[in-house]
Amino acid sequence: MERMAMVIGIKPESIPAYKKLHAETWPEILVQITACNIRNYSIHLREPENLLFGYWEYHGADFAADAAAMAVDPKTQEWWDICMPMQDPLKTRAEGEWWAMMEEVFYHE
Repeated sequence: MERMAMVIGIKPESIPAYKKLHAETWPEILVQITACNIRNYSIHLREPENLLFGYWEYHGADFAADAAAMAVDPKTQEWWDICMPMQDPLKTRAEGEWWAMMEEVFYHE
């Protein structure tokens, strides 16, 4: 199992809609997340900085392949088409990233 985290900005005016959307996450999205070997997935909001922090535990053997499978799923693409205009990616993110991946620097069980 690998713990993974990411961060992105969110447009302040989009926060209420983003919260509502995630409070009513489509069942197909939850099924796809699970099918891609992602568990204990959560997203946290930090205001007033308007940052979203995502955390999950990856239980698969090939994250790149699972991420690619998620990216081609039509329902996931529809979900992202709604979410992405609400988000404000960090200017410092790596090439090809939307959410900026984070390095784990401490863990205590």
